[in-house]
Order: sequence, then structure tokens, then C-alpha cells
Amino acid sequence: MREDLAARDTDFGFRRVPLAAKQRLVDDVFGAVARRYDLMNDLMSGGLHRAWKNVLVTAVDPPRSGRPFRLVDIAGGTGDVACRVVEAGGSGTRATVIDHSGEMLGVGRERARQRRLDDVVTFVEGNAEALALADGVADACTIAFGIRNVPRIERALAESFRVLKPGGRFLCLEFSTIDVPGLDRLYDLYSFNLIPAIGRLVAGDAEPYRYLVESIRKFPKPETFAAMLREAGFRRVSYRMMSGGIVALHSGWRL
Repeated sequence: MREDLAARDTDFGFRRVPLAAKQRLVDDVFGAVARRYDLMNDLMSGGLHRAWKNVLVTAVDPPRSGRPFRLVDIAGGTGDVACRVVEAGGSGTRATVIDHSGEMLGVGRERARQRRLDDVVTFVEGNAEALALADGVADACTIAFGIRNVPRIERALAESFRVLKPGGRFLCLEFSTIDVPGLDRLYDLYSFNLIPAIGRLVAGDAEPYRYLVESIRKFPKPETFAAMLREAGFRRVSYRMMSGGIVALHSGWRL
């Protein structure tokens, strides 16, 4: 039976919205911030997002031997993770970036051209819940700071599992739950007050960043998300907390 999207609602930050409307609202957010997205990541994280992504790339571990290796990077429109993985791997490493935002993909294509990677990094407009890829084509699937924006996370996890080869690995870098006493209060003060203000100053609009901060608070706790990975079929599921719990790297394998 076809799912009746009109009959369901979901979180969009701290608001409840019809499930069918969330993707459009998310697209509006990323369309508005695309050109300043990576600059804002530097400003908001004090450059820490680069170190977190380095950990992700190390976990992907693309072969340096020249052996063929295909990465599928979901919601990776600006190409930051995909370019890092391709540059870390050997001559056989290729990446496909899939994102729902045409504006973000435009930034990614431009970046790949500037880094002379446009022959090995491909950008495709598509939906994380219905990847336009055949079964078992990816050696690794990654999603960095994007899974919380997907309307139906369980669908995206099932699709990532489907496109992975047996022995392939899913890696998700996402904001998480502070586990250092006292840091949570400082983090809330910074997130809800300074980040929207920085967004208004640098990107000209505070609202997209207010949503992004709120969406972090609505994302499942690490153990809950790990259970979702297991439900999708992944095995050897684990997660690694970083920077006092600000970020977690989640991992699961298709065995």
C-alpha cells in the first residue's frame, strides 16, 4: 500500500510540519545558504569540521594502490567530503555526490573543477530516500551533517544499505549529544544565540541557521540511531563521540 504522506507530519526544527512539505522546506534552507555553506561551517565550528571530516575520510580508507573504489556521498552537495576522499585515494577512486539541492550541487561542481577533480567526482541531483543507483555498486556510503534533514531517515538508511556492496561500509558524521557536564549549557548558549547572528551577518539570513541548530536537538540520540542502523540491516554497528559529544561518527557494515 502506498504511504499517505499527507496524513503524517514530522519535525522541521522545533516545528511540526506535514511530512510531504519537509523536503521543500529543507531545499529552501540549503538553496539560501549554498554559497556561504562551507564558510559558515568554518565560522560556526572554529574550523573543527575539517578535523571531523578528516576522521571520516580516514574511516573510509580509500585504497591508494589504484584498485577501483567507488564512494557514494549522500547530501554532500558542495563536494567537500567527496573531494577529500578522492584526493586521499589512489587513481581508481571515484565518487558520486547525490544531493537534493541544485544550488549546493552547483557549488560542488565548481569546486571539483577548481581542484581538477571533475573527471572523478560526479554530481547528481537526487533524493536520499530513493537513490538512482543500482544495487551493490558502492564500496562506501557517507553522509556528513545531512541525515537529520532527510524527511524519512529510515528510508535513506535502507537505500544506503541497498547500494552498498557486500563488505561495504556506511559512515555518518552528524551532530550529537554533549556528554561533558557544563559544556551542554555553553553549547546551547552559543548555538541558539551566536550561530543565527553569524548567519545574519555573513549569509544575510539568520533563519536557515536557526533551523539547522534546532534540527540538531531533534536528531535521535546515538544509541537510538545505532538501533536504526541495525534495523536497516547493518552489522558491526558502532559510533565514536568527538569533541565532547558535539559530533559522532556512526558506522555500519553490509555483511
